[in-house]
Amino acid sequence: MRCFTVVGPSQSGKTTLVKAMAELEGRSEATRFSDRLTFHSFDYLGEKWAALDVTGGADNLACAGHALAASDSVVLCVSPDPNAASQAAPYLRLIEEAEVPCYLFINRMDQAEGRVADTVAALQTYASHALVLRQVPMRDADGVTGAVDLISERAWEYQEGKPSKLVEIPDAVRDREQEARTELLEHLADFNDDLLEQLIEDKTPATEDVFALLADIHKRNELIPAYLGSAEHANGVNRLLKALRHESSGAAELAARLGLDGAAKALGVYADNRKHVGKSVLIRALGGGVQQGAALGGDGIGSLTGVDGKPVSGALETGGLAIAVKSDHLHPGKAYSDGDAMDLPEWIAGHPAAFRRVLTPDNDRDDARLSGALAKIDEIDPGMSLAHDEDTGHIVANLQGPMHLRRLTDTLAEDFDIRVSDHPVGGSYRETISRKIDKHYRHKKQSGGAGQFADIVFTLAPQPRGAGFSFDEVVKGGAVPRNYIPSVHHGAEESLARGPLGFRVVDVGVTLTDGKHHSVDSSDYAFKTAASMGMREALKEAGPVLLQPIDQVDVHVPSIYTGQLVALISSLKGQVLGFDPHPVAKGWDIFRALLPSPTLDELFQSLGGLTHGTAWIESRFDHYEEVHGQEAQKIQSERAEAMA
Repeated sequence: MRCFTVVGPSQSGKTTLVKAMAELEGRSEATRFSDRLTFHSFDYLGEKWAALDVTGGADNLACAGHALAASDSVVLCVSPDPNAASQAAPYLRLIEEAEVPCYLFINRMDQAEGRVADTVAALQTYASHALVLRQVPMRDADGVTGAVDLISERAWEYQEGKPSKLVEIPDAVRDREQEARTELLEHLADFNDDLLEQLIEDKTPATEDVFALLADIHKRNELIPAYLGSAEHANGVNRLLKALRHESSGAAELAARLGLDGAAKALGVYADNRKHVGKSVLIRALGGGVQQGAALGGDGIGSLTGVDGKPVSGALETGGLAIAVKSDHLHPGKAYSDGDAMDLPEWIAGHPAAFRRVLTPDNDRDDARLSGALAKIDEIDPGMSLAHDEDTGHIVANLQGPMHLRRLTDTLAEDFDIRVSDHPVGGSYRETISRKIDKHYRHKKQSGGAGQFADIVFTLAPQPRGAGFSFDEVVKGGAVPRNYIPSVHHGAEESLARGPLGFRVVDVGVTLTDGKHHSVDSSDYAFKTAASMGMREALKEAGPVLLQPIDQVDVHVPSIYTGQLVALISSLKGQVLGFDPHPVAKGWDIFRALLPSPTLDELFQSLGGLTHGTAWIESRFDHYEEVHGQEAQKIQSERAEAMA
């Protein structure tokens, strides 16, 4: 079975394209495996095919890598509008990272108003591989009527719902066809000396030789050919599928491209939790012996269902797809031999999940169930990761965007009967002190029997930012016995959990200088209590200051949007550090800035509109910075309300 993935921006018509390809010979099976993947199985010219249709949109891009890892080739479906080229930039970047042979399909040519060459040139901005036209359009007063193949030099006139009709090349197209054909041959000559010599000597290369050369170059993933058509009218679809048939390799080359050894037998492609069925994993066979009950990944395969919904009898053919049920040890994004699981290249993971939401169950009794349900979803969702809010302990879901959040909450409600509310992640604020003070504190308590007595003198001083907490002692003469000093240390450190402003205290140093003890009433507990209570008073007296976390943010952004980020970062009270061209991804910049952590959600939302969903962010904590005035008061008030 041959397998390819179709990807593209939202509204590019890729789902229509997949359907048109699958139905060329009238027989196809479509299975919606999850809300992000539909796969079609069909026959074409006597061969079995599978097409993976990955849902478009920025929220689903992180899932595209799993499909590409299991595919022999990929079709990138795009709009004919040159101004929309940047929307395809994330897909081109992923495709080049994956090193999957790619076919560009410029869809909706019946609506095209500009030059195809301009569209290809705009897309070339984001591709290191050369994008070369395989066809040029034929036009009349009503628009595009067909296409001329640049290798065979035959013209095909589109017919509604029927195969294209072979016609003579119109005179109005001949000059453009010759120009584009020369450009194509010159690209191919970069990879073949014989063709180069023929072009230099003005000889016409044999058509079959050019076809064979292009197929060989494309299999080696050294260029990206561009095809034209309109999937809605089935125009250009047959030509595209013929190219896939002749130029794409099969499953035998897939393992080598992924860096897997000969022991790899199957890939985990996607997974879903299905009601009354449980975890279901879509797998693709890389070798023989993948069948029900056989060992895979160190355990037996429970059962296999074909893409047609029928049980699989016998072993899967090499390249075949099936759904493994009752095989909870299998996971998407992994390769499997009989006994082991193997990691796939890092690019399949996509970009980091930067949309962070705190999830809380509407019913408190569902708290434990929510943790279990999220763990199951996390296991099968490549675009999601889980963490815990360090201040509240609530679960934080790191997601790809608002649509991803909606799918998650719907899944929790429909499949697990758990309804949740979501909230922004609060800033991990801290506090410190602004001046050094000396403090004397005595803890004395008498309650009938042995009492409690501890007397300490200590210095509390601010530390450099990022230094954390330090404790020292310079007690002389045994005023505080050595065995009680660790208790003073522990008591002082525990008091930092919540300072006078309501937040954890950082960057302070305590030095125990003197004290007194009682031979009967002193104890570890008494000295720990004295240190804790004394620190609470000292922190109030030492000029508490609120600190907000500052993150270093790297924005991966198409270069055409870079200039607009300066104003955005400034509006969020951030500091621009600069930007550089991406070292590998053509047409991309890495824009660096320092930004208050609480504004990351706003940055995420603003980037979506500013860059049409193409940019993404990576953030990491950098340092804490003081906050004063009304802003500090507002934060403290919100904290007090939350803790009430």
